[in-house]
Amino acid sequence: MTTVRLPLFPLNSVLFPGLVLPLSVFEERYRAMMRELLKTPEDEPRRFAVVAIRDGYEVAETAPGLPDPTATLERGPGAGFGTDPLKAFHKVGCVADAATIRERADGTFEVLATGTTRMRLVSVEASGPYLTAELDPLPEEPGDEAGALAEDVLRSFRQYQKRLAGARERSLATGADLPDEPGVVSYLVAAAMMLDTPTKQRLLQAPDTASRLRDELKLLRSETAIIRTLPSLPAQDLTRGPTSLN
Repeated sequence: MTTVRLPLFPLNSVLFPGLVLPLSVFEERYRAMMRELLKTPEDEPRRFAVVAIRDGYEVAETAPGLPDPTATLERGPGAGFGTDPLKAFHKVGCVADAATIRERADGTFEVLATGTTRMRLVSVEASGPYLTAELDPLPEEPGDEAGALAEDVLRSFRQYQKRLAGARERSLATGADLPDEPGVVSYLVAAAMMLDTPTKQRLLQAPDTASRLRDELKLLRSETAIIRTLPSLPAQDLTRGPTSLN
């Protein structure tokens, strides 16, 4: 294992390897990060780390609010994350590769990145214009019976899709064939299911692919049963989450 240091982008969501992450970047700390990433040659990866926030705010406050309108606002790269930012984040995250970084006329950025590999936070540094983190790569082990579990998960996921389509009163359109490689299946299903952040985080940091697939199989069966009782549900894109405003 080789420890690396990368820019750190905390979010109120979980990024999985292979999944697309669109970002609308307007905070100065993250704008500074993007300006630095743009210095990387185009033929080299423009990498940063994404972690889910455990305790803190994705977007720092810009004006005093209730209950104390005279309170002094936090400034700097660690604003909103307390005196020790490491404690504010989940310890397992994902490295992202920014395929597109486009600066708008007002100095904000549109970014399109893709999750690549899992990593574990070792330390967080807040002395520069943006947060950086020391990271250890987190290998993905297949575990026992990953192939058979992936087939079961895909079957259950198709039933889940059908139930969602019925609850939304719309026709089912997957747009593409689903993959069959166990690791890819496990991440796609984890990202596509309508789950809260702690549950998605649990799936991300599963000890191996088989463990993640077993967990997903239980969740799919449970969620599919629940959907039967719901009259309508919001739409969910299977490979791309909502744009994060930062």
